[in-house]
Amino acid sequence: MTPITEVEGRRLALSNLDKVLYAATGTTKGEVLHYYARTAGPLLAHLADRPVSFLRYPDGPDGQRFFTKNPPPGTPSWVRIADVPSTTAGTSRQVVVGDLPTLMWAANLVVEFHTPQWCADEPGCADRLVFDLDPGAPATAVECCEVALWLRERLSADGLEAYAKTSGSKGLHLLVPLERAPSAEVSAYAKGLAVEAETALPRLVVHRMRRSLRPGKVFVDHSQNAAAKTTATPYTLRARAEPTVSTPLTWEEVEGCTAAEQLVFGVNDIAGRLERYGDLLGPLADPDRAGRLP
Repeated sequence: MTPITEVEGRRLALSNLDKVLYAATGTTKGEVLHYYARTAGPLLAHLADRPVSFLRYPDGPDGQRFFTKNPPPGTPSWVRIADVPSTTAGTSRQVVVGDLPTLMWAANLVVEFHTPQWCADEPGCADRLVFDLDPGAPATAVECCEVALWLRERLSADGLEAYAKTSGSKGLHLLVPLERAPSAEVSAYAKGLAVEAETALPRLVVHRMRRSLRPGKVFVDHSQNAAAKTTATPYTLRARAEPTVSTPLTWEEVEGCTAAEQLVFGVNDIAGRLERYGDLLGPLADPDRAGRLP
């Protein structure tokens, strides 16, 4: 029988709590739900008002994975749904995770959370810029940190403040809070900086996606600034062999990184980091920190 739980007055059926999702660590679905409940404060702040895309992996990272933007079948009537422009035609409908019951309902589906750089009230008008720094072996997060520091300084020269997090996979994400600007303008600016980074650090950076260019270098992916693209939300769990989390970093951690494993954080590391640092990406939601595109 599926246990029924009440979360802030909403009745939720939370299923298969003993099911092992991450075989490498024995992490169960119940532990995943517990993680999301404990991390709800900062996670909800980053999900607020943004339509969510889900990468679902109900049988764990080794099972079937599927990416969905539409509300899944059986979505409760109380879950907020936003109409957002579709890339093909008209509008599509997407979930907005705005409260704890919705977060726990979504987490019960076993998902990674992915969000665009804009809010549901103004689609295609970005309030942040993102770079996805993706290392091509044998490059690792160590090289990503070197590139992140260059980009941080370059953004700062334009009056923009960058914040770093792990992708939860192999690389890093840099995020910059912005005064709202059309996604196309943010994309053009980000591409310009990626090209500049390659010119300044030719041994280290590539700005084009072509696989053959990437071994030993960091791909500075600027494409996630496009209105139709999404990025892994801060604090989301990832569908990796182990339950790694996309984790906010201090710049001291980025500067001091000498081995990739120093920047791998799992489901059991986040509560302690939040206690120690608070939400390091909190400034992304602070309008006073938002910079203006040059």
